[in-house]
Amino acid sequence: MAIFELKLPDLGEGVQEGELVKWHVKAGDVVQEDQTLAEVMTDKATVTVPSPKSGRVVQTHGKEGEMAKVHQLLVTLEIEGAVPAQAPAHGAPAAAAAPPESPAATAEAAASKVLATPLTRRMAREHGLDLSRIAGSGPQGRVMKADVRAAIEGASAPREEPKPAPAAAAAPARAPAPPVAAGRADERIPLRGLRKKIAEKMVRSKFTAPHFGFVEETDATALVALRKRLNESLVATGDKTKLSFLPFIVKAVIAAMKKYPHLNALMDEAAQELVVRGEFNIGIAVATPEGLTVPVIKNADRLTLRELADEVVRLSTAARERKLKMDELTGGSFTITSLGQTGGIFATPIINHPEVAILGIHRMRKRPVVDKNDQVVVREMMNISISADHRVIDGQIAADFVYEVIKYLEHPDMLFLAMA
Repeated sequence: MAIFELKLPDLGEGVQEGELVKWHVKAGDVVQEDQTLAEVMTDKATVTVPSPKSGRVVQTHGKEGEMAKVHQLLVTLEIEGAVPAQAPAHGAPAAAAAPPESPAATAEAAASKVLATPLTRRMAREHGLDLSRIAGSGPQGRVMKADVRAAIEGASAPREEPKPAPAAAAAPARAPAPPVAAGRADERIPLRGLRKKIAEKMVRSKFTAPHFGFVEETDATALVALRKRLNESLVATGDKTKLSFLPFIVKAVIAAMKKYPHLNALMDEAAQELVVRGEFNIGIAVATPEGLTVPVIKNADRLTLRELADEVVRLSTAARERKLKMDELTGGSFTITSLGQTGGIFATPIINHPEVAILGIHRMRKRPVVDKNDQVVVREMMNISISADHRVIDGQIAADFVYEVIKYLEHPDMLFLAMA
């Protein structure tokens, strides 16, 4: 038998580390090739780590909730083979003792227990800072980018001789968040995996992009009728595809973006530039048992309504089954979130930063309205909301964009004229 050491593989897109969300094996388990060993959460997605070989698990390295670096030892396997991996050949001298760790390595080991995102950790490493010595301002003491930036600026600022000051004038140290008192029937649920990443991303978005919202209603009666006719045509031809309203909304959004391209954009915080995308990659918010996930429909403008319907179903199913690939969760330029019939009257969704806007689709229901002839009629009414980054999107532009979307939803036949 031989020993095989599996290291955390490259996670793509410059990702240097991830959180060990869940172990699927333990010491002593017999595993087959390609069997899932662990789930690792990065800033982008949850990925599974398969076993490259069949064998027996000797040891797993790392606990759930801890951070693991790319190329860090993850699992030790015992496999069929003649010579143990990394074992010295017969008669060879023993390996020399490892040199003592450098101060930077020691600091990095201590910092691995600190709550911080991979981006924040990398920023600290690049400036030689010890995360364990930086006071975190985020939830549960999490070290944020702003905390690291403040530490960098403090380290580079010229030193001045301290001046004596009265004790009463001394600034008090920032107190940590007070703990929540325990109750007898309480249940404590740690923020881990996807839920922790959602929390980090929402805080980053809300405190980075100054949000504003706009809401308007749309008469979806014609859209309801068109969808019904198209679905009946699909059934008549034996096609099992069923069109939801989402493909029509995606097409309406893309048509509106061609008139208002600044909505199809990302905010580059480092360069302070608005990056207007040349492709229409539309994120669709999907509720999963672990939390909200946003798979991306790539080049949505090139897909037919039927192809969009199939892609929405495929991505939604993969999200709920935790089978999304990394590239299916990245590259988005605009997000649509819809809760269907549980969508309420309206809401103000949080922007999927660094995107600059998000569209909310809310509950459709029959309501009495006054038509252009001053007659009270019953129509299929639905509210649409938008949240936008006020640094780069003005209120008037956001409103005009929403009215352009509404134009295509109230006259859905126009979508066929707008399609490429």
